[in-house]
Amino acid sequence: EALALLLGYFSSQRSAARKIFEEIRLTEPESREKTSHLAYLLHNLYCSLEDLFQEVAKTFENRVEDPSRYHRELLKRMCMEIPGIRPRLLSEAGFRVLDELRGFRHIFRHAYDYELSPAKTADLKNRTVGGWDAVQADLMIFANFLERGIRDNNLLP
Repeated sequence: EALALLLGYFSSQRSAARKIFEEIRLTEPESREKTSHLAYLLHNLYCSLEDLFQEVAKTFENRVEDPSRYHRELLKRMCMEIPGIRPRLLSEAGFRVLDELRGFRHIFRHAYDYELSPAKTADLKNRTVGGWDAVQADLMIFANFLERGIRDNNLLP
C-alpha cells in the first residue's frame, strides 16, 4: 500500500514538473516581468521535485537528520542507494541540475531585495533545459523500481 501511494504521488509530481518545465522552456526573460516569471517557474520546478524527494525519504525511512542543511542533505540522499531498501533516485548528472536549482531556490526565497539578472536567469534556464533529460531518465528509472516492487509484492518499506 505504501508503494502504491508513493507511486501515485510520484506520477502526479512528475506530471506537474513536466508542465512547469515546458513553461520554462518556452519562457524568455525579455523583460523584468518575464525574468521574474521565469525565476518563479525555476523555483517551482525545484520545489515540485523536492516535495517528491520528501515523500520518497518518508516512505523508505531515509530521514535527514540535520535541519540546518535539510534541503542540501535531502537532495544528496536521493543520490544514495540504500542497500536492501531502495536504489538511488538521482544520477550525478541529475543531481548537478537539481543542486543548481536548489541553490537558486534559496536565493529566490530569501533575497527579498535582490534584483534578478535576466542573463543569469536565462543561463540557469538553459542549463536546466540542457540537463532535464537526465532528471527525467532518473525519475523514470525510479518509477520503474516502484512499479516492480508493487507488481512483485516483495518490496516493502
